[in-house]
Amino acid sequence: MRPLQQKIIETLRVKSVINPEEEIRKTVDFLKAYLVKHPFLNGYVLGISGGQDSTLAGKLAQMAINELNEEQDQKVYRFYAVRLPYGVQADEQDAMDAIAFMKATDVLRVNVKDAVDASERSIEELGMEISDFNKGNIKARERMVAQYAIAGQTGCAVIGTDHAAESVTGFYTKFGDGAADITPLWRLNKRQGRAMLQVLGAPEHLYLKVPTADLEEDRPSMPDEVALGVTYEEIDDYLEGKDINEKAAETIENWYRKTEHKRHLPITIYDDFWK
Repeated sequence: MRPLQQKIIETLRVKSVINPEEEIRKTVDFLKAYLVKHPFLNGYVLGISGGQDSTLAGKLAQMAINELNEEQDQKVYRFYAVRLPYGVQADEQDAMDAIAFMKATDVLRVNVKDAVDASERSIEELGMEISDFNKGNIKARERMVAQYAIAGQTGCAVIGTDHAAESVTGFYTKFGDGAADITPLWRLNKRQGRAMLQVLGAPEHLYLKVPTADLEEDRPSMPDEVALGVTYEEIDDYLEGKDINEKAAETIENWYRKTEHKRHLPITIYDDFWK
C-alpha cells in the first residue's frame, strides 16, 4: 500500500469492508444520540438534491426522528427535507422521488436563483466578472445559507452529506455543501453508501445515477468523474486499501494535497502549516 494511501485511510476512518445493516443502525443511533445530548435542538435540516448522498442521509435522518418520537413524548422532533433549486432543476423528479422514499415529515422549497443572481450582480458592479465556476460555488453557499436560516428558525441542526470518497478529493464547496453541524456519512465511500441504500430499499435510479454536482451552467450535469479525472470505483478501491493504477492513485493524492485547506478549521497562529 502507498504511504499516503495508508495515512488517508486512517485519517478518514474508512473500512475495507462494511456490514450495511450494522452501519445503518450505527448511523441512526448516532443521529438520535446527538439530539438527545443537545436538548435545545428540535431535529434536522437537510438539502435534498436527488443524488445518492442526500437520499441516504435523509433516509437515515428520518428514521432517527421517527424512532425518537416513538420512544419519548416530551417533545416532537422534526426532519426538514429542503429542496434548493436554482430556477428549474433538470432532475427535479429524482429529488421528489428521494423525498418520497425517505417519507420526510416536512418538505420545504427555497429557490436560490434570486439570491445567487443578486450576489452576482453586486460583485459585477465592482467591475469583477463572476466566472461560471465561481457562480457555481455561490449557488452552493446560498443553499447552505437557506438551510441555516431554516435551522435557526426551527431550532434544528444542519446535516452534511460529506463522505470519504468526496472528502479525499475535496469535491465540495468550502462553506457551501461542506458546511454542516453533523456529517453522518463521514467514513463511508461511495459503494458503501450505495450498499446501504440497497438494503434500505431505495429506488435503483437514485443510487445508480451518474453523480454530478450540477453547479456550472457552461457544463450542466457534468459527471463528477469527468471533473475529477478519476472514477469513483478507483477512489473506493483506493480507500479500501486496494492497489489501483499509478495514474489514478496520483490523481487522488494530488486532489487530497490540493484540497487540504477544506478539511480543517480556519488557520490560526498556533497551527504548524508554516513551520
